[in-house]
Amino acid sequence: MSVTNNTKVSVLFIFIGLLSFFLADLEISTVDTTQLTKDFFYAILHLQFNDYSLLFEAFLNTISIAIIAIFVSAIIGFFLALFFGNVLVRISLAITRAIHELFWALIFLQIFGLNTLTALLAIIIPYSAILGKVYAEILEEHDTFPKVLRGKNSFSYFLFTKIPDAFPHLLSYTLYRFECALRSTAILGFVGITTLGYYLSSSFMQGIYSEVWMILILFYIVVATIRYWFNKYTFPFLLIGSFFYLDDFSGFNLDNLIRFVTNDIVPHPIRNDLGLDATISWFSNIFSNEIIPGTINTIVLTQLSLLLTAFLALLLFPLVSKKFANKPTIFTSHIFLVILRSTPEYILAYIFLQLFGPSMLPAALALMLHNGSIIGHLIGNETNLIVLGPDKTQKSINLYFFEIIPRVYNQFLAFLFYRWEIIMRESAILGILGIATLGFFIDSAIADFRLDKMFLLLVVTALLNIVVDLISRRVRRYLRVEENITSCGCSLK
Repeated sequence: MSVTNNTKVSVLFIFIGLLSFFLADLEISTVDTTQLTKDFFYAILHLQFNDYSLLFEAFLNTISIAIIAIFVSAIIGFFLALFFGNVLVRISLAITRAIHELFWALIFLQIFGLNTLTALLAIIIPYSAILGKVYAEILEEHDTFPKVLRGKNSFSYFLFTKIPDAFPHLLSYTLYRFECALRSTAILGFVGITTLGYYLSSSFMQGIYSEVWMILILFYIVVATIRYWFNKYTFPFLLIGSFFYLDDFSGFNLDNLIRFVTNDIVPHPIRNDLGLDATISWFSNIFSNEIIPGTINTIVLTQLSLLLTAFLALLLFPLVSKKFANKPTIFTSHIFLVILRSTPEYILAYIFLQLFGPSMLPAALALMLHNGSIIGHLIGNETNLIVLGPDKTQKSINLYFFEIIPRVYNQFLAFLFYRWEIIMRESAILGILGIATLGFFIDSAIADFRLDKMFLLLVVTALLNIVVDLISRRVRRYLRVEENITSCGCSLK
């Protein structure tokens, strides 16, 4: 790959990131950040929870919802993958997965209310779209057998040759997506569903940081031990147990759904026959006062976070690389990075919001830490595969800049641009915390029960994510760093 292309993209990327830094609102508005920070971190020495039965119930809700959601999503996603070649299917999945799980939850709250059905649909719909896309890519990558083996019966070839060959990768990605489902289910508590996020938010609001740490540490343990309690032997029992435990699937009302589609999300002037001029005025007002500033702030936060993510990843990967660190350092660093990437960005942003006040700073820090730890971990693994010659330099700084970075920089850019769309989705949703991104205006529209405006803003959010995804793909092709899903690490998607 041409170094010139790398340089052009990197310079442009850094320039846009620095421009976003100057445009971003990074003000610290809390009165006494130092004392609040000390109180928060010292609370880890006094772990407690007021009612452990409620905490246990929240854990069961979180795990059960995630298990059922990933089971249903995997089935739907596999079915969609078979038709992924259809243009309408690809467009529909792109729009669906571009909307964050919390946005889906806010939508279904208006239709079905605060119950298990809302939580399940909020996870199943976007995850089915994500799994459908990735399953299709994996199956396409394993369509490498000679035509003579395919024979005349394409169904037999698909069922007995292609699927068995791709199955380990399909399973591996599904397991990773289950870990993501756990994180997504946990943060649904911030909109009122009684998962872990519900009590995390409540404890934070009351300033009971010992309970906050108790919830976070137990969640880390659950995520870190997934491979031991979620596997092919335990899954049938966990699935059956989850269905029996989550017995509240009420809330579905066809009349509510019909009203939502045919009335609530229809623009107010059209719904009330106010004419074309009123409709144009309605759209123009939202466009100038909410869509434009919301889109600008979302892009600014995204590009700033992407730049910070890049710098953090380049700083972190030596800590988990055998080329730079010893075994104790690598072990400790792995634990640290697992904690960072296991904590949903929304929770990290919520923590920083309490410490620094409402601005883009909490969101930027959260996105940097979460995504930087993921890319740092992946790049560290890549460096372990590099074989250095006997004439390698002995100085770490020279080894870093002149031996390792040139060899992993292409892969680093690929990982970074894979995460771009995800950072955009998270930048939008973090507006719910008070940052004036598109999510802020969507949350305000829901609070005012202006669902027509909410729907318009969601469409804009989805289109923005699709545009970023398309640009990311073009950049990766320009740099010739397009990687297949099975070789670049499932953690990217």
